[in-house]
Amino acid sequence: METYITYRITTKSTRVEFDLPEYSVRRRYQDFDWLRNKLEESQPTHLIPPLPEKFVVKGVVDRFSEEFVETRRKALDKFLKRITDHPVLSFNEHFNVFLTAKDLNAHKKQGMALLTRVGESVKHVTGGYKLRSRPLEFAAIGEYLDTFALKLGTIDRIAQRIIKEEIEYLVELREYGPVYSTWSALEGELAEPLEGVSACIGNCSTALEELTEDMTEDFLPVLREYILYSDCMKSVLKKRDQVQAEYEAKLEAVALRKEERPKVPANVEKCQDRMECFNADLKADMERWQNSKRQDFRQLLMGMADKNIQYYEKEEESVSRWASKMPSVTANSLLLVKRKPPQFAATFLGTAASKVFISNY
Repeated sequence: METYITYRITTKSTRVEFDLPEYSVRRRYQDFDWLRNKLEESQPTHLIPPLPEKFVVKGVVDRFSEEFVETRRKALDKFLKRITDHPVLSFNEHFNVFLTAKDLNAHKKQGMALLTRVGESVKHVTGGYKLRSRPLEFAAIGEYLDTFALKLGTIDRIAQRIIKEEIEYLVELREYGPVYSTWSALEGELAEPLEGVSACIGNCSTALEELTEDMTEDFLPVLREYILYSDCMKSVLKKRDQVQAEYEAKLEAVALRKEERPKVPANVEKCQDRMECFNADLKADMERWQNSKRQDFRQLLMGMADKNIQYYEKEEESVSRWASKMPSVTANSLLLVKRKPPQFAATFLGTAASKVFISNY
């Protein structure tokens, strides 16, 4: 018996193409994949948002775990919102069917779209023709996408290593703190200071756990979405190149005719129109994507800055609270703890300093 997760999608709209003001349907991951393929077939000149990877969080084996399901739900929700915000894709008939049809399987059984067959014939025609050169503006877009994907890939790999180290560090802290608590039971005058150390390490562990969860649930998914986004944009750019190659091949064929002033055939003019349509749609989608990227990364980085500041404020507060209960600590020592960066405070407790992204020091 096959087991899978479905997601409930509720749509409210006043558009005339919707028969009802509200719809509620359930869809599984492969339904989202069908929608994206249909959008690519019917809107080949536009940038289609990416779907989350089959396994969004690396290392997750149980695809039915709450963490995995919630991570995927957020990614799929963002996918639908990207389409809804698009001035062309939001009116696509397949998107309408996806949001409203009770039985989606009936629509899935339909054959390959005509646009797909036309696209494959273009590939066949231009297969032996090499594109002369991309226009400068599209060459610049291609170079930017390559560099952008490379930088994000590097950040993603480093962030994953940081999270792995923080998780290992958390395991050590959780074993480290209780040692002081059990030790305090054997001491008299030192009992309160030792309990303070244990409580301080526990608070630092909680703060680090929250920071790690924020990176895993908020930071990494955005990086991966935009890495996939850059691949999608490259795919549209490649389709545009195929149309240009077809146009150039037909122009050469016309030029080789022995007529003095050969008339440009209708199919050549039609191909030129397609190329100009590709150019206009690609530039518009690129501008829209850049605007979304700026907003998303501004929100992401500001949010991560706030989370890191809160993390170190919690650590400093825990150290100060612990130190205030230790009569043997001199005023100079307390001043040193307060003036030094939070990394020093963590080392003062006998623990290793955590990785820092942005701090308020």
